[in-house]
Amino acid sequence: MDTKARAILETTREDQQSGATQLARKTIQGIHQWLLSETVPATALDELFESLSAARPSMVPLANAIARCRELFGAWRDHSNVSEQAAPVVSSVLEQLTRANERVALSAAELVPEQATILTHSRSSQVVALLRLLAERQHPFSVICTQSSPGNEGFTLARELDELGIPVTLITDAQLGLFVPAADIAFSGCDTWLSDQHFVNKSGSYLLALAARDRGKPLWVLADSFKDSSATTGSVHLEEMAPEELCGPTGAHIRTRNIYFETVPVRLVTGRVSDQGVFSFPAGPRR
Repeated sequence: MDTKARAILETTREDQQSGATQLARKTIQGIHQWLLSETVPATALDELFESLSAARPSMVPLANAIARCRELFGAWRDHSNVSEQAAPVVSSVLEQLTRANERVALSAAELVPEQATILTHSRSSQVVALLRLLAERQHPFSVICTQSSPGNEGFTLARELDELGIPVTLITDAQLGLFVPAADIAFSGCDTWLSDQHFVNKSGSYLLALAARDRGKPLWVLADSFKDSSATTGSVHLEEMAPEELCGPTGAHIRTRNIYFETVPVRLVTGRVSDQGVFSFPAGPRR
């Protein structure tokens, strides 16, 4: 694997701030730039694709985007140099990712009443796209966002909302139960949509779903079709990060766990907003 391909792989593996869609777009964009910058043989592209497909198992959009690229490549005209043939295909899949994200935001925006207080956990790029769209439309709303420890993605979201002039209340993850009653609607991102009626998202999402259900607050999951997976709760791998990130005490009898993702049953949420439409649970008609 050459230097540029290795850099793409390592950047993808080490990125703990980007949501699943954002990570997929960043990585596919990096592949496109690599193809435009040099002669890439088929073996090198295949090696990078294989490594990337397994790099972030809790975040399936990247693997699905790579699979879509492979479906569209067709037979290679020149195995020693696939750059010219592969680059436009990779660019088209990148555009598909972008359009899917936009469609989710457009559908989700129709669910938000004026003067709504929106609650969200972590930082989903699809939730951010929704909030930016509402701001562009001058739709009055405010946001409650969690810190999303230990990665603190909520800090990034709070700064982004502040720059947009959107009132935002930043809370710790442990305060979710206290603030759910103050929200009118909640939105969750999604890293992977499993085949057995669960989805994967940043740890803490299950607590959000439980609190929203208990208080009768609608919780919509934003998840485009790139997030669909054949995996189940029994087979999905939930990524665990370095325990040192928690800055906790050490000792002979202390074991620190830092599992970043968890599964959430869809029976706890109001529905899913995807690029295919709006779906309510239990199963209802698409809107």
